[in-house]
Parts: sequence; structure tokens; C-alpha cells
Amino acid sequence: MAAFNRSELADLNVFMAIIRRRSFRHAAHELGVTTSALSHTMRNLETRLGVKLLYRTSRAVEPTDAGMVLAEKLSVGFATIQDGLDTLELYREAPIGRLRLNVPQDAAVLLISPLLGEFTRTYPQLRLDVMIEDRMLDIVAEGYDAGIRYGATVPQDMVAVPLTGELRWIMVASPDYLATAGTPKVPKDLLAHSCVRMYLGDKTPYKWELGNGARQQRLDVPGHFSAADTQTIVDAALQGVGIAYCLENRVLPQLADGRLVEVLPDWACIGAPLCMYYPSRRQSQPGLRQLIDMIRLRTTGSVLLE
Repeated sequence: MAAFNRSELADLNVFMAIIRRRSFRHAAHELGVTTSALSHTMRNLETRLGVKLLYRTSRAVEPTDAGMVLAEKLSVGFATIQDGLDTLELYREAPIGRLRLNVPQDAAVLLISPLLGEFTRTYPQLRLDVMIEDRMLDIVAEGYDAGIRYGATVPQDMVAVPLTGELRWIMVASPDYLATAGTPKVPKDLLAHSCVRMYLGDKTPYKWELGNGARQQRLDVPGHFSAADTQTIVDAALQGVGIAYCLENRVLPQLADGRLVEVLPDWACIGAPLCMYYPSRRQSQPGLRQLIDMIRLRTTGSVLLE
């Protein structure tokens, strides 16, 4: 093989993006180029190496045996290179580069949106990319630097940093709905009510968790309307569709002005905090520590210890 050069390093990076994504289209989106450019790069790389690296069909892209061996070796090498570059973050006064996050809608509304102006003004040389998805995914395989999820759902092989205190999940309804349908007194009364059902990120219906500890109950509530995002669920409750289940923090204004009323407050559920999670204990992705600190100052009054 000819002497190693910068062009080949770039081509190998393209190959690794395709391996991660198992898709030319998704890899092209990640790298900011066209699929035809990726195809051209891969043809040239395979020609130079004299080995076929990928099987490409109309549905998927899979590595050949040689491609799999090369990908395994390169993953170690690229991780070492990234580790070396990441150490530079320890010596910068302000982060420079790109921080890619994947967060659920609740975290976007409660944690990210309120500080966007302050964060971008404070760190103008940092590009922050936020993708909002409620489904669980492999942030490393999908090309993200970090994610936010509820603590109990964070993968065990990740580092998790709490961004909030424990969260209170409550049931709410409009005064008009309760005036018509009555107010439930105990959890089993919900079975005779219209409830706004919730779908999880994997499209399975969520059983409401009521109460805490040994008295906790999980109910598969009835209802004629279901949704997968909190805003739609809250909107349905505001319009009298039924009783909704959501984070208390998402409906504080509506509770304060009386548009919604808490139902069965003694059966609110205290759940795990929202956590930032990432794969490296050194937490050296550009801007990640600063973002975590800014969120925690707003929610808990504390920052991470150095």
C-alpha cells in the first residue's frame, strides 16, 4: 500500500460512517455530503486497497469479511485519535467545535430551550445540534456525543449525570371535564373515566404509575384518545378530552391559572431525574461540561465538581 496520507484518512472516516449507519444516505447526512460523493469515495478506496469492503443492496449496507476486520481495527485507531483531540478541551478557555445531543421532548422544553440564548451567546464558537426523539437509541452508533433521558432508562455502560432532582408525575384534568364526569377519589375510579393514554418511544402504551414504594399501582387506563408527546397530551386535557398523566413541571402555568386541576394528588409518582449521559468518563466533548453546568445551575443550583 502507498504511504498513508490525509486523503486516505478522510476516506477511511467515510467508510466508518457508513459502517456506523449501515446506510449511504444516513452517512451522507452525518458528513454533510451527497450519497453520490460517498459512493465515489468508496469505489476509489476499494480500488486503492484492492479489496471489496461493502455489500450494498437496495435496503441495507453490510461490510464484507474484510470490511468487518478493517472496521474493528479502525474503530480502535479513530478512538485513540479522538481521545487525543478531546484532551485539548481541558486546555481551552471556551469550547470550540460541535456538540451533538439527542433528547426527549420533555428535556428539550424544560432544560434546553430556556437557556439557548444564554448558551449560544456565551459560547459563540460552539455549534450545538439538538435532535428531539422520545425513543431510546444507541447514541454512539447514531453519531451523538451525549443524550438526555430519565435516569432509570440510561444504559448501564454509560456515565449519567443528574440534571434535575427527582421528578413528580401527576394526573390533571380541566375543571369542565371534572364538573361533567366527576372527580376520582381512588385509583380504581380512573377505570370509569376517559383518560388521555400515552405511548412510549417504542410505540407501546404506558401504564400509569401511581403512588410510590409498596403502595405503587400500575394502571392500564381506558380512553378514546392516545398520543406520544407531552404537548398533545396536555392540549387534550385542556380541551376536556379527559384526565392526563404528565410531568408536573410541564403544566405548572396551567395549574397556577386554574386551566388544569391536579387529580388524585396523594397518588402522584416520584420518578428518576433527567440525566445527561455519554460514553466517556472524561467528559471531554466540546461544550458538554459547560452545558451540564448551565442546566444544573438553573435546576438544582449546583454545578459539576472538576
